[in-house]
Amino acid sequence: MKLPQRKRTRLKDYDYSSTGEYFVTICTHNKRCIFSSVVGQGLAPAEIQLSAFGEIVNRELLDLENRYDNIKINKYVIMPNHIHAIIEIDTKSAGASPCPTLSDIICTFKSIVTRKCHIINSKQKMWQTSFYDHIIRDESDYLKIWNYIDTNPAKWSEDKFYIE
Repeated sequence: MKLPQRKRTRLKDYDYSSTGEYFVTICTHNKRCIFSSVVGQGLAPAEIQLSAFGEIVNRELLDLENRYDNIKINKYVIMPNHIHAIIEIDTKSAGASPCPTLSDIICTFKSIVTRKCHIINSKQKMWQTSFYDHIIRDESDYLKIWNYIDTNPAKWSEDKFYIE
C-alpha cells in the first residue's frame, strides 16, 4: 500500500536560520484542547486560562530566549489546542555557533514540553507532526499577524481549530 505524500510546506531553497521574523502555529495531537480554555467570550473580553500543560508551554516558550541567544519571542498566544507565535531570529547575535533553524527551535521546544508534560501524564500524546510557518515579509505583514494573535482568543469560537 502506498502512503500519501506529505505536502512540503517550507520554501525549497530558503535558509530558515537566516535573520528574520517567522509566524509559527503548532497544534496539539488530534487538536485536543489540553493547553488552555477561553473564558469571557461575548460582552466580557476573552481571557485565556492555562491548564497545567499550558503553564509548561508558557514557561518553555519564553525560555527559548535563554536557550538560544539569537532568538526572541515577540508575540504569542496559547490557545486550547494550538499555539501562535512570532519568533525572531537574529544571526548577528549568534556568535561563533551556527544558528539553529526554525525547525531546530520548534523541535527543541516540542521535545522539552513533551518531556515535562509526561511527568504529569505519561500517556498524553502532545503534538501534531510538524508545524505551520510563514516568513514575515514586511511591517504590514507583521502588524496583521500581531493583530491576529492578539485577537485570536476573542474569535475562538470562529477559529478553524475550534473544538468544544
